Parts: sequence; C-alpha cells; structure tokens
Amino acid sequence: MTGLAYAMGQSGVAAEGVPGGLMNFLPFILMFVIFYFLLIRPQQKKAKMHTQMVESLKSGDKVVTSGGIYGKIISLEDAAVKIEVADKVQIKILRNNVAVKDE
Repeated sequence: MTGLAYAMGQSGVAAEGVPGGLMNFLPFILMFVIFYFLLIRPQQKKAKMHTQMVESLKSGDKVVTSGGIYGKIISLEDAAVKIEVADKVQIKILRNNVAVKDE
C-alpha cells in the first residue's frame, strides 16, 4: 500500500528539476515586471520631476505648498524657502514642501 501512495506522490515535472522550478517562479517574475511599469517607474519619474522643480526655484516664483498655501518666494536658503502669503506676512518652509510652481 505504501508503494502505491509513494508512486502517486511522484510527478514527471518534479523529476526533471530545473524547468519545473523556473516555471513556478514565472508568475512572480511577470507580476514584478507589471508592478515595475505600472507603479515603480512612474513614481520614480514623478519624484525626479519634483526634485528638478525644487532645484529650479528662484525668488519671485509663485508656488503652492504641500499644505495648499499659495505664496510668492521672497528668499531662498539651503533647505528652506521664505514665502510671502499676504502683505507683510511671511512664512518659512522646507524646500521639499513646495508642491507646485503656480504659473
């Protein structure tokens, strides 16, 4: 009886070894490729564009912060930006918190 159970447990694909193992990982490889092109690559592209925008900021640009505050850049520092949000009202924010250049 144990001989019958042992014979039923064997499969032809497992006996070959490598092709069966590679075929088992093929769906995971395809999923990674799909995720790369649909999620990872566009996110990297967006981050690169934001970095370029932050580096190109200059005094006088109108911007919108990530918090939704509209303002005009008064001065730039290494890691910070001073923005005028109303007459004689200035705030200081981090450069990375500038979300959009308002054209």
